[in-house]
Amino acid sequence: MTDAFIDIPGVRNFRDAGGVGALRRGVLYRSGSFHTLTEEGARRLKALGLRTVFDLRSPFELDTWPDQRFDLDHETLNLPTLPDNRGDGRYWPEDQAALYPFMAETAGPSLAAVVRRLAAPRSPAAVVHCAVGKDRTGLTIAVLQSLLDASEAEITADFLLSNLGLGLDKGPVPYIDEAGAERLSRPVGAELLASSLAWIHDRHGTVPGYLRHHGATEAELDAVRANLSV
Repeated sequence: MTDAFIDIPGVRNFRDAGGVGALRRGVLYRSGSFHTLTEEGARRLKALGLRTVFDLRSPFELDTWPDQRFDLDHETLNLPTLPDNRGDGRYWPEDQAALYPFMAETAGPSLAAVVRRLAAPRSPAAVVHCAVGKDRTGLTIAVLQSLLDASEAEITADFLLSNLGLGLDKGPVPYIDEAGAERLSRPVGAELLASSLAWIHDRHGTVPGYLRHHGATEAELDAVRANLSV
């Protein structure tokens, strides 16, 4: 699956999310943020036919590290996966094992909005990104791949490619966060994604049931399948 990676200068962990289940190649991509996108990177994104960017980051992250656009004319939708730590009192868990079920709990409205946009005519090609394209993006892409009939093994294999894409395959890597503090970026494991999906299945039965609970209609789910499938 390493052939899914695409070199977009200035963007980390960029790859095609297709080729998994019925999700076809060339319509849905995943990556880290575009805040260091270069002009050459923008030209390569334009060549992919980019129409929509789903930015899953918090407002504070957007203020600190805004995406670069150059001459790109895509639509950007800011759909935070997690609550804004500054305002509503719900702080993101620091522990990865706690973070993944928490994301499943808070991501429903964001995911339903992604589905709504992908259901629209001429929605492809789209990119889903957060800061590095690992956790928030990982869950969002996993839900969409599940909707397109991918097996859990296929979804997990794609999810784990972020370790390779971010240089985490040999262990944690230090980085400076949006507040200027040094932190560790940690590799993802199969059990993390499994805990998010288990949260969804335990409370809503299925991924479509989860999406419907958060406002996605059956017609929209069918349209996404039609727009993105092989």
